[in-house]
Amino acid sequence: MRNTRSTAVPATTSIHATTAAPAIPAAPAPAPASEPDAGTTAVPGASRRGTGRSVLPAAAAAALLLPLAGCGSASAGDGSTVTVTVGYQSKTINTVTAGTLLRSLGYFERDLKALGKQDGKTYKVVWQDYPTGAPITAQMTAGKIDIGSMGDYPLLINAARGTELRHPTRLVSVTGYNLRGGLNTVVTAPGSTIGSLAGLRGKNVSTSVGSAADGTLVRALRRAGIDPDKDIHKLNQEPAVGASALSSGSADALSQFVAWPGLLVWQDKAKALYDGAELNVPTFHGVTAVQDFAKQRPKVLNAFLRAQNEATTYLNDHPVAAAERVGKAAGLPPEVVYLYNGAGGVATFDPTIKPRLVAALKEDVAVLRSAGLVGNVDVDAFVDDHCLRTVLGRDYARRAAAAPAPARSEAWPKGAGETRAFDSPKALLGYVAHHAHAIRAAYVPDASTGTLWFANKAVWVADSGDLKAFVAPSTAHAYIAEHPGARTVSYARALERAS
Repeated sequence: MRNTRSTAVPATTSIHATTAAPAIPAAPAPAPASEPDAGTTAVPGASRRGTGRSVLPAAAAAALLLPLAGCGSASAGDGSTVTVTVGYQSKTINTVTAGTLLRSLGYFERDLKALGKQDGKTYKVVWQDYPTGAPITAQMTAGKIDIGSMGDYPLLINAARGTELRHPTRLVSVTGYNLRGGLNTVVTAPGSTIGSLAGLRGKNVSTSVGSAADGTLVRALRRAGIDPDKDIHKLNQEPAVGASALSSGSADALSQFVAWPGLLVWQDKAKALYDGAELNVPTFHGVTAVQDFAKQRPKVLNAFLRAQNEATTYLNDHPVAAAERVGKAAGLPPEVVYLYNGAGGVATFDPTIKPRLVAALKEDVAVLRSAGLVGNVDVDAFVDDHCLRTVLGRDYARRAAAAPAPARSEAWPKGAGETRAFDSPKALLGYVAHHAHAIRAAYVPDASTGTLWFANKAVWVADSGDLKAFVAPSTAHAYIAEHPGARTVSYARALERAS
């Protein structure tokens, strides 16, 4: 993720463009971030702020990071029309409850319309779509975006830049998370002979520097005894550019966040090399709000958080319908969306800010600091769930303490509005073997990390009469090393054994 500035479409421009670019563009570069997809929706009640560039003394910076006050109180400011600009990432589908899905459901606009009936204001929502979190942060610190969603590492950069440029921001909710780190994956080309991270020495590896995927790459390489600064050639590229680089051969591997690894694997343009869940370090995406906006328009922020919570309920209650809706809006295959956002998907969706996620965020600071991307970040001051607690009430504590359910093997029959779950990968394969032409997609959890993956793309291991699935060769080989007699088998052979 480049930390570059971009110019957004003016917030008051009425542009209704929701169709995303193709998942992997034919050209080597995507549309520039300076031309985001911007949609304006007027509903019957945020002023723009200037940009300060001076770096603040420690005491002044601390003063900017006071808890958000007045959640649920009367909105500040005059004027009959209030514009709220939301930055999101349509293809980063772990943010859909604050972006793509929320936008398509219209919950935020509906709630602002109700607010407008109370205070007599007209509220206008502008949605701006970006490929990564960096341009969202640039626009927030320039006073042009009020609310944005991005991954954990970009959130820390957001906090640092906001403080430096006198536009402090606060982490107000989470969208989706994975407690082991499975939202990021390293992939190689389908025909690559690279079988482990060790094979990346001296190779070109594409990632978005400063992103969660970059953090996964750095941590994984270090654990493998590889210096991420000296032993590989890191290509700092946006996801779509990196995908093209992998396809053209100019990149030997790609480390990216959802949904790019799953998308490329589904399209037979990549295969998994490393499952980020092997790190066993939580990763998540969240919502950040400009502090001044939150103070001036607390009822608007509350309306956003209520709408996000309702979108989360919709996704969890209707995972197939949500995958179809998001796929259509983002230009992604619904089967890929379901891999990450489904009933047992890689991501768990809940807006509460869990202590384990905050602890992981604090550990992430060191990774970004070592890369020279941030200095010290006061995570405790940045995290502010005050408004969300107001919205959720007593239910907040229960949900914050809840653990995600383990993933199960699932089959998505063609034409079905729901998937079918199985108690084991072998049982799933037995069903698929007898209904091969009626299956839209099949999913299995990694036997060691629990990360859900496509059944026909997994590494299969036969162990006596059982069948185990793995996302990447490394976890499969680790299992075989501990289970004498176990061996890898092809997907076709696994189907035969299951039937």
